[in-house]
Amino acid sequence: MSLRGGGPIEELAVPSGTTVEEHDLVTDGDVLVGGQSTVEFGLRGRNVALGERVSVENDIEAEGDCRLDTWCSVDGNVLVGEDAYLGERVTVTGRLMVSGDLDIGDDVTIEEGFEANGWIVIRNPVPTLVFYFIVLSQLLRLGETDAADDLAEALADGEEVRDPLLVPRGGEISDDAWRVSTPATVGDDCRLHGNLRAESIRVGERNEVFGSLRAREGITVGADTTIHGDVTTRGGTVTIEAGARVLGDVSAGDLVVHDGAEIDGTLRARGEMKLVQETGGDESEGEEDDADGGEEDDADGGKDEAGRPDESGEGGEEGVDAAEAEDADEASDESEASGSDDSPADEESEPDTGDDEPTADGPATETVEGDGTARETEADGEGSDTDAEATEERDADAEAT
Repeated sequence: MSLRGGGPIEELAVPSGTTVEEHDLVTDGDVLVGGQSTVEFGLRGRNVALGERVSVENDIEAEGDCRLDTWCSVDGNVLVGEDAYLGERVTVTGRLMVSGDLDIGDDVTIEEGFEANGWIVIRNPVPTLVFYFIVLSQLLRLGETDAADDLAEALADGEEVRDPLLVPRGGEISDDAWRVSTPATVGDDCRLHGNLRAESIRVGERNEVFGSLRAREGITVGADTTIHGDVTTRGGTVTIEAGARVLGDVSAGDLVVHDGAEIDGTLRARGEMKLVQETGGDESEGEEDDADGGEEDDADGGKDEAGRPDESGEGGEEGVDAAEAEDADEASDESEASGSDDSPADEESEPDTGDDEPTADGPATETVEGDGTARETEADGEGSDTDAEATEERDADAEAT
C-alpha cells in the first residue's frame, strides 16, 4: 500500500462487498470520511477515520484504530479494537470502549463514560490526516520513497490491503440518498439502500441498489446488477450492460443497451439509442479466420492443381494447334500417297474424267490436291495398248491364212 501523492478525497468509492445492514454501513476495509460530511448510517470497518466536523448518527465499530478529528459528533457508541484518537471538542452521546490506548484532546464530551485497557493520554492530538501528510511529506522531501512505502506497510500491519470506503468532503450518506458533488464508483457484490446522486456514476457487477441513480454526466450499470428505481442523466450516456435489470425508467442523452439487459420502464434518449448484440467475440473471429484460411488453402490448392494447365494454358493451346497441324500434314501425305497409288486405277476405271484425258496439244496433266502442284503424265499407256491389239489382230489373220 502506497500513500504517495495522497490528496483530498476526490470521489465516492464503495468497495466490493460493501453492504447496508439495518442501520449500519459495513465494509471489510477502511472507512475514510471527508470533512463536513454527514453519515446517517452507523460505520463498521477495519480502521475508521473521520475528518473535521463529520456527523455520524449511529454507532461506530472499528476492528483496528479509530480516529475522530476535531468537532466530530457521534450519536451512539464507539467501539475500538485497538487504539483510539479523539480530537478536541469531539462529542460522543454513547459510551467509548477502547481495547488499546486512548489519546484524547481538550473539551471532549463522552456522555456515558469511557473505558480503555491501555494508556490514556489527555492532550490535543494532531489531526489524523495532517499527521500522515506531515510525515510523508518529510520523507518524500528527503527522497526516502522506500521509507514512505515501509511506513504505509507498517500502518497496514502486514494485513491484506483492501480498497477503502471513501466519502468526499461535504457528502451526505443516508437511507434516503447518497449525495456527493464528485464521481461515484460502486464495486462488485454490493447491497446498498438509498438513491445515488453524483456527477457521474459507475456501478459494478452483481450489485443490488434499492434506489435510483441520477447524475449530470454518464451512468454505467454493470452486468447482473439490479437497480430498484430510475436511471437518469441530464446530458450524458447511460450504458446498461448485459444481464442488468432496471425496475424503473431510463432517461439519458445517449442510450446504449446491451443484449440481455432488462428494463421494466420506458426508454427516453435525446440523442442516439443503440442496442448492442454480442457476436461471440474471439470464438467467432477464430472461426472466421479458420474459414478464411480454409478457403484460401482450397483456392491455392485449386490453383496448384489447375495451375499446371493454367500456367501452360497457352502452351497447351499451341500444342493442340501443333497436333492439329501435324494431323493435317499426315492426312495430306496420306492423300498424296493414295492419290499417287490410285491414279492408274482411276485412269483405267474412269478413262473419260476431265483432267486425266490427253489433250490435243500434248500429254495430259494431273493435279494433286495435297501440295497443290501439277505433274505431267504421258498417256503412253493407252497408245501401247492399241498397238498391242493391232499386232494380235495381224497374228490372228496370218494363222487363218
